[in-house]
Amino acid sequence: MDQAAFRLILLGIFLISATSDVVKKKQNVKIYSFHINSTVTSRYATTVITSRVGNMLAESQEIHFEVKIPKNAFISKFRMIIDGKTYDGVVKEKGEAKQQYTQAVSRRESAGLVRSVGRTLEDFKTSVTIAALSKVTFELTYEELLKRRLGKYELLINAHPMQPVANFKIDVHIHEQPGISFLDVKGDLSTNDLASAISTTRANKDAWVTFHPTQEQQTTCKGCGENGLNGDLLVTYDVERRNPKGEITVSKGYFVHYFAPTDIPRIPKNVVFIIDRSGSMHGRKIEQTRLALLRILSDLQEDDYFGLITFDSEINVWKRELLKATKANLEDAKSFVLKITERGATDINAAVLKGVNMIKQHPREGTASILILLTDGDPTAGETDTEKIMSNVREATVSKFPLYCLGFGYDVNFEFLTQMSLENNGLARRIYEDSDADLQLQGFYDEVAIPLLSDIQLNYIGVTNLTKTNFSIYFNGSEMVVSGQIMDNNVESFTAEVIAISKGNKVTYQETVMKKDLSDVPPENEKFMERLWAYLTVKQLLERQVLLKGQEKEEEKNYTLQLSIYYEFVTPLTSMVVTKPQEQEVEIADKPKERGESSSPGLALLYDVHRRGLHGQRLTAEPDFDADPWPESSFIMPTYISRISKVLSVAQPTLSVPVVHSNRFFLQAVNQSSPICYDVPLSHKLRLLEDTASEFSMNGESKTSRHGFRQIVFHYKTKHHLIINTKSINYHNGQDNVEFLWGKEPTQHETEGVSLVVRENEMDVTMGNIGVIILLHKKNGNMFLWPAIFEYPKNVNLTGILGKANISYEELHGSDTPTLKIMDKEVKTSWEDVTDYRFQSVSAKGCWLVPFQTVMQGEISDFTVTQL
Repeated sequence: MDQAAFRLILLGIFLISATSDVVKKKQNVKIYSFHINSTVTSRYATTVITSRVGNMLAESQEIHFEVKIPKNAFISKFRMIIDGKTYDGVVKEKGEAKQQYTQAVSRRESAGLVRSVGRTLEDFKTSVTIAALSKVTFELTYEELLKRRLGKYELLINAHPMQPVANFKIDVHIHEQPGISFLDVKGDLSTNDLASAISTTRANKDAWVTFHPTQEQQTTCKGCGENGLNGDLLVTYDVERRNPKGEITVSKGYFVHYFAPTDIPRIPKNVVFIIDRSGSMHGRKIEQTRLALLRILSDLQEDDYFGLITFDSEINVWKRELLKATKANLEDAKSFVLKITERGATDINAAVLKGVNMIKQHPREGTASILILLTDGDPTAGETDTEKIMSNVREATVSKFPLYCLGFGYDVNFEFLTQMSLENNGLARRIYEDSDADLQLQGFYDEVAIPLLSDIQLNYIGVTNLTKTNFSIYFNGSEMVVSGQIMDNNVESFTAEVIAISKGNKVTYQETVMKKDLSDVPPENEKFMERLWAYLTVKQLLERQVLLKGQEKEEEKNYTLQLSIYYEFVTPLTSMVVTKPQEQEVEIADKPKERGESSSPGLALLYDVHRRGLHGQRLTAEPDFDADPWPESSFIMPTYISRISKVLSVAQPTLSVPVVHSNRFFLQAVNQSSPICYDVPLSHKLRLLEDTASEFSMNGESKTSRHGFRQIVFHYKTKHHLIINTKSINYHNGQDNVEFLWGKEPTQHETEGVSLVVRENEMDVTMGNIGVIILLHKKNGNMFLWPAIFEYPKNVNLTGILGKANISYEELHGSDTPTLKIMDKEVKTSWEDVTDYRFQSVSAKGCWLVPFQTVMQGEISDFTVTQL
């Protein structure tokens, strides 16, 4: 027998043996039931995957549980039930989880991670050793807020139980207060041979989708086999939109406002496409980019204006200025696109600044301007310092229009693109290097193709801890979502106001609804609103983290961490620790990095560490717990409400919830020794002080969940701009920039009616005849700014939050409740001790607390700004 034949025989024996092992393993483990139950209430989806598995051997063996969940979701619960005993996963801060993991590794035990799988899914994998002929129940819960894209919401459910299951079922229940306008079921599991397993039912406000295939269908359908089902069920739907003012839902002290108007004309746009043609775009990347651009150009409307820039180490433009999307211009542009070839290095800085200048040179009233950058690499030519590039772009755009960054493939510096886009009111999107990359590019463009509103500000009365309330552009088919806490849950009505620009004109939507009409929430889902608020808050804070630095970043990171722990979300800041029954073995579930963000570009981050490796050796490699792939931020809560005594005994026994609803301001009344005070809700960009006659304004952005302001900005006579935050002070006089730092020796700067005096932790600002002190306070590790007026002529007509003067009141007696008469109105009040931050020496001071509306004779929306 020759050597080749001998090798073939050995290979055949090996394959037969391996196949026998697989078949034996399947026979030794039986999945009794596999259920996926997803409940969607007001777009918030909670999905529970439950699998009951039995060990069919007369000896103990390891049982595996592996499921895929959407990347946008947070795991919120995992448990194993073995012999009637429940083993719950506990969400902890990563460092604490790492320490527990390290101890487990030192005992040569196991640990595992969730890992990224493809574009939309993450893989959760664990295992446990089960006694002979015993059973284990695995239960995994994850939560997500469904996002509206191109006019629909998508609920993605993946099913791959690894074997045909007699009792297999997916149940979806959707409840939407305004009603469901359409419902569709797609995906790999909705093929013709599985169509009979799908049933849908619709009522006015509810829809049910059931997927219940037989065991035979699970083996004979297209893509099925001995391992049973392996695919996605995609439920798409939208809601009725009869009210252009949006949809408001209130439950248990929380609210959510969905705003997606459709009855408004589109805004013509000015769009510049900035295309990387460096050498790394060689081959399929550049081909797909050309193909996508040709389709996108065909979709431009005739009242749109557009420009094309290609760049490597040099910058090339199709035309020097934006041109109208006429048929002739589009044909010329397509000819230009067909000639784009790859070459050279990557000068992102010069390319983006060129795009900014093209838009600035072509201002059009009543239009929306958009920059779209596509690149697949790091900056390697021209300015290569990413911090400097971001600074240059930020200074050039002045937040006037959004920059969308599309990162092609895994080699791209996606964190840099994310930060640069967020700093300029846009977003970053990864374009996956697959056969449909051209469709991904076109799909993104479709999302931003039809702008309807710009400079949108959403305002609410009597609320706190709001999520994001200002948006640069609203596109057709998308949706703006704001959630928050209601300060007085006993109020009978709730008011929302939206202020925006439509084709150059200011438009206002205002809606007041009676809370008794908003109670249409199933009793079993009453807590969903609070969790929706927490999910959206954590998501947005994590996204914002990339924009912060220093102490403010640490403060918000700590807030986000504790909020994640309190609501048991597995986020980039937390890990879920699962203690297994075998000698207290430990597994860890992390929110994974997206592949390609590690030091090995192009490779998936596969960090599943199990008890034994490929050849049976024990693995002790340690995962990267400290790495933080997501840019984000902020809150503070207790820990693990369902196991609070257990967790707090280990973690922080004195941890509390500092609930800060508002900033409280003093106002000294005329001829009265006792001041008035009033509350201004947090999470607002406010017009603090304005004198239109002298072209002076002072605006401030309040902290998210604490006292004070994170940033205060002055403008004077169009060219003087002063930006103050807790780290530094930047002044621009139209030509030169001057930077000051807190904590240094006193510094003075004077020019053209502007005087700036910076001390260790306070600053005097004089612009014209108006003087303001800005104080930097440090309290319990928190830094914030506080403004106080010290000089202005009495004949100046100041407006804004701090512009009220000459107010008087009269104390009325004879009532059980303290009452003041202010401007001929009787107002119920209370005497409060309030911390006065108008001086460096902070002290408590008594005041009469009255409603904001009474003092300011207006609503908070009258004093908000879209841009500082």
